[in-house]
Amino acid sequence: MTVQKGVENKMFNKKKNKVATNMRHLIAKMNPRSPISEQYRTLRTNIQFSGVDKDIKSILVTSSEPEAGKSSTAANLAVVYAQQGLKTLLVDGDMRKPTVHFTFRLDNLKGLSNAIVDSQTFEGLAQKSDIDHLYVITSGPVPPNPSELLASDKFKKGLEIATEQYEVIIVDSPPILTVTDAQILANQLDGVVIVARSGKTETDELKESVNLIEKVQGNILGTVLNDVDKTNKDYYYYYGT
Repeated sequence: MTVQKGVENKMFNKKKNKVATNMRHLIAKMNPRSPISEQYRTLRTNIQFSGVDKDIKSILVTSSEPEAGKSSTAANLAVVYAQQGLKTLLVDGDMRKPTVHFTFRLDNLKGLSNAIVDSQTFEGLAQKSDIDHLYVITSGPVPPNPSELLASDKFKKGLEIATEQYEVIIVDSPPILTVTDAQILANQLDGVVIVARSGKTETDELKESVNLIEKVQGNILGTVLNDVDKTNKDYYYYYGT
């Protein structure tokens, strides 16, 4: 019994540490005056000004490979939009390895997969975060066929309705070189932001990611390059087209 209790405590602490680690990624909430938070606001401004012909209301955030920082970027970008007073919806479109519910400490009993399979509205499944104007749709139960769900008419209809109910929608998707989900989403949203990690993301991988998005006529807004120089936090995040 003593050994079992030790194992349970270890598992509990591991889960607790995972939640705490994800919470630290919300620097735009925890330290809004930091240089990194300012870079997220710059990213928001650049996206807003990139909408020459029409407003950029729905944004897909993806990366070439795992662990590039896409989920952290999506979450913090959603925070700075909400801080601007805009009714913002963050959607965890990564139904393979979801993280948004950990980041915002929300339950994941129902979410995006339910909205698609059960034809429930996005607004009906959105959870209010502890940040004013920011709502979150978690991934929901992990389905066996994420790509098929995202390509369905039910998802397209749900997204269309949500666009009328929220001023900004940000969707976090799996890495584009890993699975097809991001490609499927790319031409359904107004723009795509690709996240790359300095020293990790290869140039060829980034080029291939751009090519895959262009093949489906996705609108590439630019690239976020993080971890540029950890000794100079003023340039920790860079945005470019």
